[in-house]
Amino acid sequence: AALVAALTLATWFALALRWRRGLFVLTIASLLWFGFWRRGCVCSIGAIQNVSQALADQSYVLPWTVVVFFALPLFFTLFFGRTFCAAVCPLGAVQELATLRPVKVPRSLEHALGLIPFVYLGLAVVLAALGGGYVICEYDPYVGFFRRSGNANMIVFGLCLLVVGVFVGRPYCRFLCPLGALFRLCSRVSRWHVRIPPEECIRCRLCEEVCPYDAIRAPTVEQGAAQRRRAKRRLVVALVALPAWIALGLWAGGRLHVPLARMHPDFRLAEQLRWEETGQTRTTTEASEAFRNSGRSPQALYAHAERLRRRFGIGGRLLGAWVGLVVGLKLVGLCIRRRRDEYQPDRAACVSCGRCFWYCPGEQVRLGLITVEQFDAHRSKAASAAEGG
Repeated sequence: AALVAALTLATWFALALRWRRGLFVLTIASLLWFGFWRRGCVCSIGAIQNVSQALADQSYVLPWTVVVFFALPLFFTLFFGRTFCAAVCPLGAVQELATLRPVKVPRSLEHALGLIPFVYLGLAVVLAALGGGYVICEYDPYVGFFRRSGNANMIVFGLCLLVVGVFVGRPYCRFLCPLGALFRLCSRVSRWHVRIPPEECIRCRLCEEVCPYDAIRAPTVEQGAAQRRRAKRRLVVALVALPAWIALGLWAGGRLHVPLARMHPDFRLAEQLRWEETGQTRTTTEASEAFRNSGRSPQALYAHAERLRRRFGIGGRLLGAWVGLVVGLKLVGLCIRRRRDEYQPDRAACVSCGRCFWYCPGEQVRLGLITVEQFDAHRSKAASAAEGG
């Protein structure tokens, strides 16, 4: 019920009321409730792994609460954009509050780092499906804060992310979050989405300058015939290269079978026993000692480890193909030029935070903060600046 209420309020505040203050208050409430009170569990981001395990393992019973926390944010994103990120996700909330002096990240670096969430998503799905553990939960940078305990290294990592987040808006959301990768895909085709000006865009650039997440795209200019021909050639090359990227990823992923299999406790135990038997190590572990005391056959464990290695070999190839597909499609996307007549939020990147609303002169007219005459003055100034540029 709390998740439904929070998502509904976030969507209403962002799309209907265009109320940044309401989103800010809801952000704090979500941080307190879903973060500190609920201690970050159930987590919509971590639920990806439960769903993956349920699809691969018929004996695993997927809790209905996990289904709700996974499916409901995706449903809202598919229809209304990333309103879950705006003010409901506790991980996004703590970063939203930390963004105090944001600076722009170079666009080329933004594109490169933006691939990491998709790689992380593929890795998490493969490991969860094959019994390699829940890496999203294990390496959650903020759950230690919510639970006031946890791995010291992850707490330090979370603190470092918060410090970075003072200057780089939402670094985890933009460059690490695997659920954010799914949200980017869903939000791109959302039925409704936040709009920057309530009515007419006068191209004043104020929204673009204040967005801390570089999620606002400028109007496009008409290209010449030669530029269009070059763009078409680049697109053709990127499309032709797409199968090659997938094949390269398939080949590279096949060589990850052992590193991936080591994420499974049974495979690690089999390796430890083999090292002890062959004299490669003189140090035993609690797991190896417990196995020897259990009377189980090492040969059966070795056979099981070999089956795991083959399974993770398949998983590694699928992961590699996924990464190749992501890289190839990214290059294709960079070759596609979309026409815009006004400043618009990038539907994939925009987290619907509403920071840009207040700075829009059209919004200030709607709120009664400036007069129509002052709005016309803004329009004239923006037109003069555009002609001068």
